[in-house]
Amino acid sequence: MNKNELVGVVADNTGLSRSDAAKAVDGVFDAISSALKGGDEVRLVGFGTFTVSQRAASEGRNPRTGETIQIPASKQPKFKAGKGLKDAVN
Repeated sequence: MNKNELVGVVADNTGLSRSDAAKAVDGVFDAISSALKGGDEVRLVGFGTFTVSQRAASEGRNPRTGETIQIPASKQPKFKAGKGLKDAVN
């Protein structure tokens, strides 16, 4: 499912117009992104938890040349599915 399909499903399930559903979906994505950017976690009970984890700097290799390269430290978004989502899938 891509974003347009998600907007269509939200519009059908809620009775909103496609443009209102698109605004709602974009609003949810923006809120999650902003919270993660601010260092917070987003916990949706029954669905899952979005968090940010730190990745330490490391050394890697260029697969073409075999040359050693430095991989800088970075922040990575993570998602852990909640019980409700796991039960719905299984």
